[in-house]
Amino acid sequence: MPNLLAMSFEGELAPSFDLRCLAPERTLPDGWGLGYYPGGEPSAVILKEPAPPEGSIRSQLARAWEHLESSLFVLHIRAAHWGAITDANTQPFVRSWGRRDWIIGHAGSLAKRPPDDRGIFEPVGSTDTEQVFCNLLNRFAEQGWRSLAEADLATLRDWLDVLDDDGGLTIALTDGRDLMVYADRDGDGTVHVGQLLPPYDRMAFGDDDLVIDLGVRGTKSRKGVIVSSTPLLPTAPAHPQLPLPGDDAAAGPSGAPGAPGAPGAPGAPGAPGAIEWRQLPPGHLVLIRQGAVVAEVAPPAAGPLKGGSLVSPAVASRLAQERPIEAQPRIFDVRHRTVYRYAKQVERSIHTFRINPVHDRLQRVISYDLTVSVPGKSLDFEDVFGNRVRRMLIDTPWTEMVIEARSRVELLDVAPLDFRTLKARSTIPLVWMPWQRQIMAPYLLPPELAESQLDELTEYAMSFVKRNDYELFDTLLDINQTIFKEYAYRQGSTTVFTTPFEVYVNRRGVCQDFTNLFICLARLLGVPARYVCGYIYTGPKHQEGVNTVQSEASHAWVQLYLPEVGWKGFDPTNGILTQTDHVRVAVGRNYRDATPTAGTIYVGGGPETLEVDVTVEPAPEPAWDEQP
Repeated sequence: MPNLLAMSFEGELAPSFDLRCLAPERTLPDGWGLGYYPGGEPSAVILKEPAPPEGSIRSQLARAWEHLESSLFVLHIRAAHWGAITDANTQPFVRSWGRRDWIIGHAGSLAKRPPDDRGIFEPVGSTDTEQVFCNLLNRFAEQGWRSLAEADLATLRDWLDVLDDDGGLTIALTDGRDLMVYADRDGDGTVHVGQLLPPYDRMAFGDDDLVIDLGVRGTKSRKGVIVSSTPLLPTAPAHPQLPLPGDDAAAGPSGAPGAPGAPGAPGAPGAPGAIEWRQLPPGHLVLIRQGAVVAEVAPPAAGPLKGGSLVSPAVASRLAQERPIEAQPRIFDVRHRTVYRYAKQVERSIHTFRINPVHDRLQRVISYDLTVSVPGKSLDFEDVFGNRVRRMLIDTPWTEMVIEARSRVELLDVAPLDFRTLKARSTIPLVWMPWQRQIMAPYLLPPELAESQLDELTEYAMSFVKRNDYELFDTLLDINQTIFKEYAYRQGSTTVFTTPFEVYVNRRGVCQDFTNLFICLARLLGVPARYVCGYIYTGPKHQEGVNTVQSEASHAWVQLYLPEVGWKGFDPTNGILTQTDHVRVAVGRNYRDATPTAGTIYVGGGPETLEVDVTVEPAPEPAWDEQP
């Protein structure tokens, strides 16, 4: 039986808590309590019961009440050591500070009560836990810290280390947004941290005394961090399987891949739906926000953690990559060859090609040549997005068409973060002048999806905002890294008709899908986003261990318009900012605006075969007599 359980999710869930320890003929605990924050509000609700009877009514509420919905939960099952078995001595405890309710849960017992600080917070009951709670909040008040986000975590860990001198002190403390967990310094009781990754249709875990079912009320799967005094294993749900609303829409289509895309690192570190437990080392403190460990503080004398940090890989990668290393300008030779074949002759058709790389201050086209094997009348022009386009009308019958573009391009975007905004800090929500919003309107409109799906995607997008304290650039970097780390690249799992919501639910796709999802999330946050089609260099083809498949097809990524900065490239497939490996060819609202080749057949045709081959190689060094 876990003495202490705490959970943090990237959005609200309505789990079922089945307290099987209250079943007939079981040894009943001295009490239990459950704290949560309904509606994401700073006000907490505590459902608790000292000396519970078998199958108590309150425990049935915890199991079946549909209003028990939150992104943060703290559950405590008591074995009394301090104080009488009363409501005043039953955890979790709640106190108000900084215009929010704080909740604490404590696993273990101190040998003596902490000193009474006689501050503004005083205990009501007689437990060591409540005394620790008041002691900590008094210190927060003295420092002027009104939330866990404002606290110096190293100082907080030192305070807990001092209180830890008097016995077992493993605690979970939350202010309704962040969850802080501290593991007893002397190993007097353990605490385990588990990461839960979507997608999962149904997730129930626990032991003989407690079962938590996350999907009984049909809520979509969410990423989360689960903290427990004992590891909990997948188990049979507390309720029979119920049909989930929107299952048909949530099931991702399968079939041929959509637009030519480039695979990135598959990303997801563990099997979706499985909980990967790791024991928090003694004396360590972690901070959890919106379903991810965002900070970890070790004792001053502690060495590197065995198995690495508990901090979320996406968060750790984002923090490590805030300043990419400045690159050198590079020149690439690009060959893009497309072959169309039809079973019957095509007698009349019209085609549009967008294969001419962009020429601007960050990318210079040295040479460009486009050849088409079938003759026709052509017209070159610039479309409304600034792309160079060739439209071609063909009246000559054909069954095979070969389109080949050869380019030599110099890439000059060597330092994508070499900018200084006029404002010290850009935060969400962004505020646009009316004329700016009018110009950016095509890049602010999310795709046409069901309102319920857009609501869920908005909640998902806001989880990144809250996790990064509403800071614009950190939020965008976190989204970029999370898609890279937690979404699996899987060719053939999607089509051109796959929606961003389906990608979000199934957590898989190709570069086009990851780009569409990022664009949707950014636009829901009020950040202008556009689709970019081009090429990526992934290293020499002969180099072992380098994924060269990406450079054998066109690639897709996102450009976001940052206030007083301009358009900046984010590649969620690879989790990087674009520099001198990405060759831009076309941009638009979506894939259709930037597709490399498209056409309409008016007469003839039939079954089609398409072949696409792209090579991106460094241009050879000029010969000695060619150098200036």
